[in-house]
Amino acid sequence: MASTILVGTQWGDEGKGKVTDLISGEYDVVCRCQGGANAGHTVVANGHKFGLHQIPSGVMYDGVVPVIGNGCIVDPSVVLEEFATLDAQGVSYDNLKISGNAHIVMPYHKDLDGANERRLGKNLIGTTRRGVGPCYSDKAARIGLRMQDMLDEKIFRQKLETALLEKNPVLEKIYDLPGYTVDQICETYLPYAERLRPYIIESSRFLNECIDEGKNILFEGSQATMLDIDFGTYPFVTSSNCTAGGAITGSGVGPKHVDRVLGIAKAYLTRVGSGPFPTELPQGDEIGELLCETGHEYGVTTGRKRRCGWYDAVIVNYAARVNGLTDLAVTKLDVLGCLDTIKVCIAYDVDGVRYTTVPEHQSLFYDAKPVYIELPGWKCDISNVRSYTELPREAKDYIDLIERLSGVRVSIIAVGPDREQTINRHWN
Repeated sequence: MASTILVGTQWGDEGKGKVTDLISGEYDVVCRCQGGANAGHTVVANGHKFGLHQIPSGVMYDGVVPVIGNGCIVDPSVVLEEFATLDAQGVSYDNLKISGNAHIVMPYHKDLDGANERRLGKNLIGTTRRGVGPCYSDKAARIGLRMQDMLDEKIFRQKLETALLEKNPVLEKIYDLPGYTVDQICETYLPYAERLRPYIIESSRFLNECIDEGKNILFEGSQATMLDIDFGTYPFVTSSNCTAGGAITGSGVGPKHVDRVLGIAKAYLTRVGSGPFPTELPQGDEIGELLCETGHEYGVTTGRKRRCGWYDAVIVNYAARVNGLTDLAVTKLDVLGCLDTIKVCIAYDVDGVRYTTVPEHQSLFYDAKPVYIELPGWKCDISNVRSYTELPREAKDYIDLIERLSGVRVSIIAVGPDREQTINRHWN
């Protein structure tokens, strides 16, 4: 078994949690490499539905070691909330490992996240307001606090004091918000440290030792290619690298140990928050509303209604190039069974120039007009199909088109939310 990186190819919410859960049992370790509690992933297993944000989906499998890598940011309160959720369902998290180098989301990060969104007004980014951007900003500015810092009260207090010298004036003088004291934060966070101490490790060392022992790792990405800080629709992006390269820097495992890169693509397209969306169906559009309700397109983290549109092959082609995809998993194919005809964007028209991959310059992408082809729908329920050969001809034609336009084979097809509602076409 080879180690694999799993990435989203669109604007997130592609069904990465389901696919991760589906294949996690094939791996010894599942490692989250970036993002934090802003990355909701839904897992449906054994009749139970879980909305996880911090803990990797691999926690659902006995014997699989879930790891929160150094590239992640951690909200200790969310981790403990998820402990309680898993306890209630009898799911063990004893194997969980958390990188000591992962940065901690502090209360002032959440305050600053919300205050900055309010300041932006109609130009808001559409963040989850979980403190992710400010936390990553502090990491880059070298005033962040890491999980290992919580384990030593003296160090934690010293670093926190330094951070508050900068944060309190911003909170108080710019945003008219109350500041924090070192004691105030320590009162909450030092007990977190004691609860989480058994799980905090040197993650890069651990992961590489696993590889040396012949074990295989699934690197679980969060968010998606078009939300990547470098390759996404900047500034309407997240604050981390959520392409395949982020799995390397976010885990401390070298690229020579990765053999496959599995991209997840929804059979249509959604987006949460602000930013360009060439194939978006207008608000109130009958088909857009139908996709939203049939596909239950509401954010796991925020509950916000997702913007819906047609499948954009240009974006997935771009994701294939940026990530070096070897395989694709297409999710929610069953949702399209409610449509008579289905459109696919095969190119963009920008002032008479045709693009088959995402133009790098913002001014071009923002003016892109989708070029569509139209395919017949299959108008039937495929949620019970378990073999590719059993799919309606129209559904197979749709998958074949996705393959041709992306240049990547479709190895997994999801036809419903449950683990069992999956067609394994080439994944082995």
